[in-house]
Amino acid sequence: MTNSAPGSGTEILQANECWELLRGVSVGRLAVWVDDHPDIFPVNYKVDHGSLVFRTGEGTKLHAALNEAPVAIEADGVNADTGLAWSVVVKGQATAVKLTQDVLDTVGLLLFPWEAGQKDQFIRITPTSVSGRRFVVVPPATWWTPLDDAPTASPE
Repeated sequence: MTNSAPGSGTEILQANECWELLRGVSVGRLAVWVDDHPDIFPVNYKVDHGSLVFRTGEGTKLHAALNEAPVAIEADGVNADTGLAWSVVVKGQATAVKLTQDVLDTVGLLLFPWEAGQKDQFIRITPTSVSGRRFVVVPPATWWTPLDDAPTASPE
């Protein structure tokens, strides 16, 4: 069952709808905490038994994902025929997949990185929350803001 956000045409998605949408795409954005600021990295992922798995190599993304701070992955999509767009956010804790059987099971996901290089680290995000929204994309002419009518400076 889907419900709407108060005062909008936005549908709040149930968890099962979110997981179904996540299975339909393979690219998302991983949000992590790096030193003293947030950072975002594109990742290709697979859904695996109520969690998300991605591959990476040594570097900032790996080390930030595996620190104590929670992480988030956001994925979205739009159906050009219907004009319906969606966005799903999975928040949780990232852990390295280390046990031999778990690594073998994860390899079976056929998760292939898009970028060349050694991507031998499998990272699993175990969710603490999953949320999503679906909405109709409006035509650009309806994107009015108070600044649209504000006077502008001459181009000189």
